[in-house]
Amino acid sequence: MERLRIALVLSVLAMLACLWAPAQAAELRILHVNDFHGFAEPYQPPGSAEMLGGVAYLAAYVDQLRQEKPTLLLAAGDMIQGSNWANLFQGKSAIRLMNAMKFDAMVAGNHAFDYGLQVLRQRIQQAKFPVLGANVEGLPPLKPYVIKEVGGLKVGIIGVITEDTPVATHPRNVAGLKFMSPEAAVKKYLPEVRRQADIIVVLAHEGLEADRALAAQVPGIDVIVGGHSHTKLMQPVTVGPTIIVQAWEHAKALGVLDLTVTGGKIASFHGYLQEIKPVAGREDPDIQKIVTYYAQKVDSLLNRTIGQAAVDLDGRTEHVRSRETNLGDLVADAMREKSGAQAAIINGGGLRTSINQGKITKKQVYAVLPFDDYLVAIRLTGRQVKQALEHGVSSLDEPAGRFPQVSGLTFTYSPSAPVGSRVKEVTIGGGPLNPDKEYVIATNDFLAAGGDGYQAFGDAIRAAGDYANLGGTLKSANLVYNDPGRWLRDLVIEYIQARKKVAPKVEGRIKAVD
Repeated sequence: MERLRIALVLSVLAMLACLWAPAQAAELRILHVNDFHGFAEPYQPPGSAEMLGGVAYLAAYVDQLRQEKPTLLLAAGDMIQGSNWANLFQGKSAIRLMNAMKFDAMVAGNHAFDYGLQVLRQRIQQAKFPVLGANVEGLPPLKPYVIKEVGGLKVGIIGVITEDTPVATHPRNVAGLKFMSPEAAVKKYLPEVRRQADIIVVLAHEGLEADRALAAQVPGIDVIVGGHSHTKLMQPVTVGPTIIVQAWEHAKALGVLDLTVTGGKIASFHGYLQEIKPVAGREDPDIQKIVTYYAQKVDSLLNRTIGQAAVDLDGRTEHVRSRETNLGDLVADAMREKSGAQAAIINGGGLRTSINQGKITKKQVYAVLPFDDYLVAIRLTGRQVKQALEHGVSSLDEPAGRFPQVSGLTFTYSPSAPVGSRVKEVTIGGGPLNPDKEYVIATNDFLAAGGDGYQAFGDAIRAAGDYANLGGTLKSANLVYNDPGRWLRDLVIEYIQARKKVAPKVEGRIKAVD
């Protein structure tokens, strides 16, 4: 009996010791990239004195960091579209690369839809990792979340995509899909994932400010790995207990976030960006073989000189989405000339990179204009022209792709005025804009279909009463010029070839006023 009492006491003491003992800490490293856009090779960005990027060098650094502790490698969207290296193969090259690098998960991103749903399904099937999109209804291959077990921790990863995707890609690319808000999707799946996981990571392709709002509105998210705004976030930021990270763009940086997890909670963290620069002998040889294979295919098709640039042609993202640039002027001028329109309006977000002074190759123009857009010209009233320009300057605090680049017209706007009342003076053909007069305006079929939220174009197309957009081809009596047989980039190439040397200057077509 005495022995039984002693055994019982020892058993109780052992149980209490377990309860009082501190929970064992676990370590997790999250490596992350976003907005790769297929920029596999190093390049020299405008304004930089050195080459940056190179995914083979990034991959080598990933391998090095993986050796140190349990690791997840995550992609926060827009990985498979954007550069010739990706576009000429409809993203197949990028997924092959990611498979070789052993990514653990990816959220799709808005530009993943740019090739259309059939191609996106093929890319998802090709991927050896889950592709996520919890707020997309109508595309079952996109999974809402995945549970990954790493170093004894169960990590729940929920993926969400910007709610603006239906206007950020051509409407035909998302036909039949519904995009709920990222907040609603995370709230829907969070309890289900929390029951299965120790910590919750949201892969969010929606931009830094939207990530901040998501963290504030939805309690219970441990980490948000973000993309879409191409933010060079050197260190994590926090909103309450939620940690937010983002890793710039184009494989020019690798995000590193180290977590210590105790009792299902993050006890401490440390994060940083590691800039990637090409250093001979420090690349991953297997990844370099993949990069070189597709790069050689691109060069064989596109590495042909078509003219000379007497000046740098500015297509920097932060510039084409906030001000007039000489590259924006050149492309808009080419569109106006080819269509015979009185003016041209395009979205700055359609211009994806710059061209440095010197020879211009077909490859460079394809990189500037990677989307399969074609040239149209539409009859618009002066009132509709102003409406389009108002929309173009409606997002200035967080520059968006809708910001216009123009030809044949000038306008002033007040950044401090209310949205919808910012545009002040507009001239077209050298005279003031008449709200009741009809003008012929050149644009691309993306905007003509209402893309980037340009409702004025879509309304004008539909006003003719015989609107159609079947098979991606616009038809309307209000279309004065309509050439779906050739991409806009090829028309710009012809424009440069005809001039042999181009030297566009910023002319004051777009001016901000107090």
